[in-house]
Amino acid sequence: MTERIRQMTQGAYAAVNGIDLYYEIHGAEHPGPPLIMLHGGAYTFHLSFGAVLGSLSAERKVIGVELQGHGHTADSDRPFTIRQCAEDVITLLDQLNIDQADFFGFSLGGLTATEVAVRAPERVRRLVLAASHFGRTRSVAYYSEITDVQLDSPRMPTEEQGAAMIRAYTEVAPNPDGFYEFVPKAQSEVHDFEGWSNEQLARLTMPILIIIGDTDFVRLEHAVDMKQSVPNAQLAILPGTTHLEVIRPDLVLPMVSAFLAQ
Repeated sequence: MTERIRQMTQGAYAAVNGIDLYYEIHGAEHPGPPLIMLHGGAYTFHLSFGAVLGSLSAERKVIGVELQGHGHTADSDRPFTIRQCAEDVITLLDQLNIDQADFFGFSLGGLTATEVAVRAPERVRRLVLAASHFGRTRSVAYYSEITDVQLDSPRMPTEEQGAAMIRAYTEVAPNPDGFYEFVPKAQSEVHDFEGWSNEQLARLTMPILIIIGDTDFVRLEHAVDMKQSVPNAQLAILPGTTHLEVIRPDLVLPMVSAFLAQ
């Protein structure tokens, strides 16, 4: 069945797998593949990437996607899963006639981008994974104070960061009152996600840049394990940086721009 795309003033909605998936296109036409940017859990596209969007879109076409239940994309009666999010993104690529793209995923977006690469490696030229992980079955991906929700941990979001998430959600969500209902669904999926086997990861031969903060949700040992699990990976650990601070322009822009330009 031919899916419909409905143009909007600030972006567009694509009818994808039973939901209206919101996306935005930024930047000029570029001879290379576009950059697909996938936000963090409970974040919007702009809250995740606003600090780097202008610079990255000056170099190439950028497509920002808001996954089920996030930003402009309403939640649905269907289950929220990382694999479903990846299927939605692949379907959107098909609708936009994009054969191959670069991907930049933050946290939940990194998990989704990895699943896209596992399912359809030929669609991914280069992959940037920021504050993401490869699943709990490979090792303990998150520090215990994150999974146990120890609010006094320096790794946890600050009150100001939490307020920014809620404000960004309520400003654009189809159901502004749905934040507290949806977030536990997304959080549970990210924390409990089983991840990928060694065999699946070994088939990810595209260049991969892994970025985490030194005070991230993600354990440093797991980040090293991630690098060693794929054939062609680089690892950057940002000093003085928590999970929600990883998309910092001063350090991330130079390395991501250089990585994608190769």
